[in-house]
Amino acid sequence: MRIGILNVDTLKPEFVARFGDYPRMFKDRFELVDSTIELVAYNCHEGEYPAHIDEVDAYLITGSKLSVYDDIPWINQLKEFIQQLHQAKKKLIGICFGHQLIAQALGGKTQKADVGWCVGVHTNTLNDNAKALGITDPSFELQSSHQDQVLLPPTGAKILASTPRCPNAMMVIDNHILSVQGHIEFKKEFANALIEMRRSIFGEEIYHIAKASLETATDHKKVTQWIVDFIAK
Repeated sequence: MRIGILNVDTLKPEFVARFGDYPRMFKDRFELVDSTIELVAYNCHEGEYPAHIDEVDAYLITGSKLSVYDDIPWINQLKEFIQQLHQAKKKLIGICFGHQLIAQALGGKTQKADVGWCVGVHTNTLNDNAKALGITDPSFELQSSHQDQVLLPPTGAKILASTPRCPNAMMVIDNHILSVQGHIEFKKEFANALIEMRRSIFGEEIYHIAKASLETATDHKKVTQWIVDFIAK
């Protein structure tokens, strides 16, 4: 299986030195599930794309510090690529920014949420739509770091999971698009570094809640397995 990582962010050099870039983080996670999976990175925020959509079996859009509704050329270009993938029914996975951009590109709506930042480990409650995909767990825990969220899913999307602060936390479109607001790729140490960096932005209440939540184990391996199973179908 070959997965194209549509990378849409450049991390601080000191973060890359400690934790790797986003493609590296995803490589570490997918290796926990299947060491034979090959990842191919495309830096979409720098205009890098595959020559043909069938270069890989599926694509995954990473998180980003930017907002999907920003009028930036590379974001607009990626929206068009999402529409092409959707039309071709190519397997596509969205993580955080990727989840939000898929919704925005296909007729839904993403914007800053009234609840503000969602940071740290959050419980995602699954519903009956998830059971139809063969996901029988009642819930899962994942790292979150966002203030934007999907407020209106695109036509045809089915919501699979929600959190108390993010109703549209996971969705599926037909049998070829799966996206989630949480981060499978965030290790505890990286999440902690982000929380520390943004302490003044979050404010003390959110900062301390997020820090305390890091003691909760995440289900990153389980969710990664769901993604691999979805791509393989």
